[in-house]
Amino acid sequence: MPSPTRLQYGAYYHIFNRGNNRENIFVQGRNYPYFLRLYARHVAPVAETFAYCLLKNHFHLAVRIKSEEKVTVAYQALNETKSFTPSHAFSNFFNAYAKSINKAYGRTGSLFQNPFNRIPVENHRHLLHLVVYIHHNPQQHGFVQDFRDWPYSSFFPLLQKDEGILAVHTVMDFFDGPANFRESHLQTIFPHDFDPRTHL
Repeated sequence: MPSPTRLQYGAYYHIFNRGNNRENIFVQGRNYPYFLRLYARHVAPVAETFAYCLLKNHFHLAVRIKSEEKVTVAYQALNETKSFTPSHAFSNFFNAYAKSINKAYGRTGSLFQNPFNRIPVENHRHLLHLVVYIHHNPQQHGFVQDFRDWPYSSFFPLLQKDEGILAVHTVMDFFDGPANFRESHLQTIFPHDFDPRTHL
């Protein structure tokens, strides 16, 4: 299998991964906020986040990698003696989470499938579709009947202007405001076999 391409500065991506052998990567409720705290530490310096959804055995992210200049400035602000490429930052994040889960639950070996998946976002329409798709994922997989009932996605944090790890204002600009953001989610129905990689 060829090595995946490195994440490019300034590019938009759909990033996703699942547990090795479809194993759960979130064992207890406390694992979800811990995942996001590590994400903020490792990934926020290199990427803007537009949407996320964390499910029991996989996750989805919609991100834009920052410019090389902004990444350098972010690491300098953190007084980091070493800066990392975006690809290394994501890998370090996944490794840190996996080590914590292995230690907490007495497991060994790889937690995630390697390497993590990264699909370039082709255009603005693709990006809007991707954000809605990510938030609908729990409903599509049958975890809930209504995607709004899933507590581990960015749908409500975006509407509540929770800017912890989210580029809230940028997302709302993408959708021309909160009302259209909400309406776009409520009007869209994805078929069970929908694959965002083939529906750009």
